Amino acid sequence: MESSPKQRILIVDDDSAVQVSLALLLKQSGFDTVCCDDPQQALAQLARQPADLVLQDMNFSLRTSGEEGLQLLADIKQLQPSLPVLLMTAWGSIALAVKGVQAGAANFFTKPWDNAQLVELIRTTLDTAAPAPAGCPTRAALDAQFDFSGIVGEHPRLLKVLSTIVQVAATKAPVLILGESGCGKELIADALHRNSPRAARPIVKINMGAITPSLFESEMFGHVRGAFTDAKTDRKGHVASAHEGTLFLDEIGELNRADQVKLLRVLQDQTYQAVGASRMERADIRVVSATNRELAELVASGEFREDLFYRLNLITIRLPPLRERRSDIPLLARHIIVQVAESYGLGPATIAPAALEWLSAQPWPGNIRQLKQTLERTLLLVGKSELKQADFIAAEQHQNDGGGVPRSGSLGVDGMTLEQVERHMIAKALEQHQGNISRVAKALGLSRTALYRRLERHGLGSDAAPESDHEARA
Repeated sequence: MESSPKQRILIVDDDSAVQVSLALLLKQSGFDTVCCDDPQQALAQLARQPADLVLQDMNFSLRTSGEEGLQLLADIKQLQPSLPVLLMTAWGSIALAVKGVQAGAANFFTKPWDNAQLVELIRTTLDTAAPAPAGCPTRAALDAQFDFSGIVGEHPRLLKVLSTIVQVAATKAPVLILGESGCGKELIADALHRNSPRAARPIVKINMGAITPSLFESEMFGHVRGAFTDAKTDRKGHVASAHEGTLFLDEIGELNRADQVKLLRVLQDQTYQAVGASRMERADIRVVSATNRELAELVASGEFREDLFYRLNLITIRLPPLRERRSDIPLLARHIIVQVAESYGLGPATIAPAALEWLSAQPWPGNIRQLKQTLERTLLLVGKSELKQADFIAAEQHQNDGGGVPRSGSLGVDGMTLEQVERHMIAKALEQHQGNISRVAKALGLSRTALYRRLERHGLGSDAAPESDHEARA
């Protein structure tokens, strides 16, 4: 019986020492390698003989802008669109690598690398890059074999996300879900769990921005009776509750550095120690995390530990914002309006075609969450069985005249970045609620801890009323 051919990896770097080190590591791991010094050689090599994966540097001259690396990535994607590329970058150039991932690279790693982690990243990238037998599957084909209930849409970018879930759900690989607020990251985590061998066990969800540092260990690892003053009985933590299931760490970007170390220990060896306990416990968990922040940039700025980042993002799923899959808005709107009508005990409700077109043209910086809020508010205020464009405009005007926080899309946010929109919304909420932190946090759907971090990040801390600040920290 013939053995299957070895997978071929192309290494592109102008440093011979890097080439030799990577080639030796990959040969020992069972791969064939070819080395090139510059982009021209790499493209010529790919034209002669295809590869299964490319490891490429970002710079090939004295210039360190990364433009050469990004151009090579673009040329490779034009030559072989499905060929996965892993970018090599120096510690100080992580933000540049993020640009590369956004431009189509599968992932990146930093120099110097950890051999075991790099081989694991390469194997996982090759596994998930394997092409589907009959090209890109349709939504109907995916739904026939997998449970994607609750996820509405059939845009190609969403189908790509669902296909990635199909490829990685059965593994234990940690998954990092990136996406703007309100675009459905929790639904993706649920789908990963439901379609995994762990589906019969629980998925334990934790909002990392809502756990105060003083309670982190007790919440995550549990405590034994007498461990501290209020510990009247033994308490099982989130990690133990997720044993043989999935641990979903939402808002992972809000975790402070001290608690990042404690979490890292669990991810490294799957062991933990309850507060006050004398022995270590083992937990078999699959970790899925999510954030609306660019975690790699937090690593570059020193806010997030690099070793924890690599533990979390073996597989990265980027969930597109609603404005990048506008063709799904009518499907989502129809789905949501039925749910809203049923939840309030109302009769059947529909949306007029012209209104669906209007909804599809809106910017939706708040994504699906904002769309749902708009539909819910309009249905309740208008009280009609069929909603028209004028009804949405009237409901929005009513909200603005009534003193509520206006919908983000009506605030002139075109051309603003997500960070600017977020700052704008927080500032408006602070003004509306006279700086009362508890009310602002509730209005924005944030924990007070997460709101404080955003206030600090946006330089808005001075806008909070002193008495509210005291209340929030009490």
